[in-house]
Amino acid sequence: MNLPHLAQRLFNTPLALHPQKAEVVMAAMMDRFGITRINTLASDWPGEDDSFTRKARNQDSGYDVVGGIAVIPVQGTLVQKLGSLRPYSGMSGYDGIRQSFLTAMNDPEVVGICLDIDSPGGEVAGCFDLVDEIYHARGSKPIHAILTENAYSAAYAIASAADRIHVPRTGGVGSVGVIVIHCDWSQRIKEDGLAVSIITYGDRKAESNPYVKLSDQARAAIQDDVDTMGRLFVSTVARNRGISEKTIRNTQAACFLAADGVQLGLADAVMTPDAAFRKLFTEAGA
Repeated sequence: MNLPHLAQRLFNTPLALHPQKAEVVMAAMMDRFGITRINTLASDWPGEDDSFTRKARNQDSGYDVVGGIAVIPVQGTLVQKLGSLRPYSGMSGYDGIRQSFLTAMNDPEVVGICLDIDSPGGEVAGCFDLVDEIYHARGSKPIHAILTENAYSAAYAIASAADRIHVPRTGGVGSVGVIVIHCDWSQRIKEDGLAVSIITYGDRKAESNPYVKLSDQARAAIQDDVDTMGRLFVSTVARNRGISEKTIRNTQAACFLAADGVQLGLADAVMTPDAAFRKLFTEAGA
């Protein structure tokens, strides 16, 4: 496993991710690096495709067609580029979701789109371009986000782009916010008797690196980026759902159970996935 690569994608990178999931990922990474251990009761999220192979990927459209409805899975942690049309190893890629969605929109056998969602969210990078793609496709074919359980943060951004959002009674929506995790290893390095020298061209080249304490300037820069992306998130959801930006901001990135989410306008109905699929089937005239 390429731990440095994973760390690079996790730390100092804007994430639209459920905070509890962020804690789980953080705990796993810290344990692998031998730094510390964070105990949590949070469970991991499902969503794997064990049949992933190059041959299957070349033949697979990325979705199943059930009675004329394309079922596109959006499951697990969301990343910008996964290289797989379907969820793989607990992740879904925006690249695969986009390709599957565009293929389904142009598939004459498909009369409706089901975004089959159960995800805590993931990376900001690539998320809003995909959301806009789905949003601007409205009106061509019915697009319903059918939650098998939860759609939080980046996953909720995707769900909000659909014509309708159906959530089961134990499911949840929301977490309209952005988080950046900075890991300061400087104290541990000092305790181990190590010294790290960082040589740069440009005073800000190495700001927010993990080997020194985060400076006020670096913190302010990160906060500015988080605020910018947070405002984009809020305005995107407000546009998609027809809700004022003030209402979305006032949620303070909280997560809401099904009924509360519907009351706020973050979802349209509390409904089992089967019932929601039948509703889409009827609406699409399949």
